[in-house]
Amino acid sequence: MSAAVPGSFTLVYLLLGSNLGDRAGHLRQARPQLAASAGSIVAESGLYETAAWGREDQPAFLNQALALRTALSAEALLAACQATEQRAGRERLERWGSRTLDVDILLFGAEIIANPTLTVPHPRLAERRFALLPLAEIAGALPHPQRGQTIAALLLACPDPLPVQAWAGE
Repeated sequence: MSAAVPGSFTLVYLLLGSNLGDRAGHLRQARPQLAASAGSIVAESGLYETAAWGREDQPAFLNQALALRTALSAEALLAACQATEQRAGRERLERWGSRTLDVDILLFGAEIIANPTLTVPHPRLAERRFALLPLAEIAGALPHPQRGQTIAALLLACPDPLPVQAWAGE
């Protein structure tokens, strides 16, 4: 279990995703909400568009990675992420289903966390090009806490065949 040390900060990496409604608008609104509830955003990737992973019979996603400096514990950060999702109208109806907003904790410093509600590093990070590409944009030299490889190296070795493209807007 992760506990915040008073006065200390952890650099965490989040992945935002949306494939319903105003996708870019959902991501744009999530950033200040996360900054207000969880910490300061120190870096953000561009927006990337990807076909849906896991369930392909749904609209394409927009994704963006954020680096956030937080004093929260991992569990409190998860609660802040889920509250941000709920404010965007997120409904959890099916695994890998369409959503207005998804906020995943990819990395929580160099911590390895495994409990019933949270697994960090994100357990499928190395298998998902849509997460690795925006993360590599802002933290390519960062080593994965379990695998020892950098995010850039994981991206090069990623088996995910789905194309991920920089989004130019609608």
